[in-house]
Amino acid sequence: MNFRHILLAAALLGASAGLAQAEVAVKLGVLNDRSGVYADLSGEGSVIAAQMAVEDFKAAEKGIKVEIISADHQNKPDIGAGIARQWYDQDGVDAILDVPTSSVALAVSQVTKEKNKVFIDSGAGATDLTGKQCSPNTIHWTYDTYALAKGTGGAMVKRGGDTWFFITADYAFGKSLEDNTTAIVTAAGGKVLGSVKTPFPASDFSSFLLQAQSSGAKVIGLANAGGDTINAIKQASEFGITQAGQSLAGLLIFISDVHALGLQAAQGLVLTEAFYWDLNDGTREWSKRFAARSGGKMPTMVHAGVYSGVLHYLKAIDALKSKDPAQVIAKMKEMPTDDPLMGKGQVRADGRVIHDMYLFEVKKPAESKGEWDYYKLLATIPAAEAFKPMADGGCPLVK
Repeated sequence: MNFRHILLAAALLGASAGLAQAEVAVKLGVLNDRSGVYADLSGEGSVIAAQMAVEDFKAAEKGIKVEIISADHQNKPDIGAGIARQWYDQDGVDAILDVPTSSVALAVSQVTKEKNKVFIDSGAGATDLTGKQCSPNTIHWTYDTYALAKGTGGAMVKRGGDTWFFITADYAFGKSLEDNTTAIVTAAGGKVLGSVKTPFPASDFSSFLLQAQSSGAKVIGLANAGGDTINAIKQASEFGITQAGQSLAGLLIFISDVHALGLQAAQGLVLTEAFYWDLNDGTREWSKRFAARSGGKMPTMVHAGVYSGVLHYLKAIDALKSKDPAQVIAKMKEMPTDDPLMGKGQVRADGRVIHDMYLFEVKKPAESKGEWDYYKLLATIPAAEAFKPMADGGCPLVK
């Protein structure tokens, strides 16, 4: 080998060493309900959304090697916290995604802080995630109970629904949703006549619905989600509650719920979402690709939030050429968020992501042009108005 060959070999070795050095290996864990009441709104769809974000970002071409794993937290905080601990301590997971069920999300947020990793929540609703229990390691992406209450609660009072009775899932999310909606309703001049706590999950809502009916409230607020909401609405329809003049406010309704209910039962429901597949060209294009992978199911806002959160996380890693948790979260807060699904927004100092929210009404069967054509847009709630002001949240990170 002559001197020129030695130089060339050395240069090639140096280049390959540089490439190896530049590659960042990232492991993402999608933790959610894969078998229970929230499986349709999160579940495998969130894994698909995360994979699509990695592919659309072209992470491999940018020197970011991403592995995605998933697990079922069964809606139990101890199981969720245990999986998070194992993932961080033994399995090399860098960031946990999704985590519906607020009690589980709050537990995972605590473990993430202890282990100094990254938690990007799309599925949970409790405002405490960016309020009193906020963490420097947690980002709350898609929606929360304040945004839902502001949209649906405010709209119902404006439409004359000024007396309320709540049917509330008995855990952190349900309490947060009832509290936030009560505050919005009373601020708008409405009155809460009572509430009843239901076990979580629950299949029989008959006694709770009869209590709500006998209260005489104009609006029955369902402070629950997923399978619980579906069961409550179906049984309310069987009892003829809406036909008798009371309105149902589904305070957290997903498109998967409307699909399961059918338009006959769901028509007229007013609801607040962060995303709808048929909102614009960008949402339609992505949703059709998602549906091709999910057996024809359209994505929920939780799936959209997982996609959006992963995309922003990868943008931060790419900008830094590092996955150091503190640096990555600081970069995510510094850069504005922007993608075809959630539009433009920002990650606030308390970890709350702010973006526009949308008030929809479920179409009557005659108004729908076909499967999944379920919503008509009533109003866009601008990002600055949709979420609780940071000064009112009680987050210790906010000076």
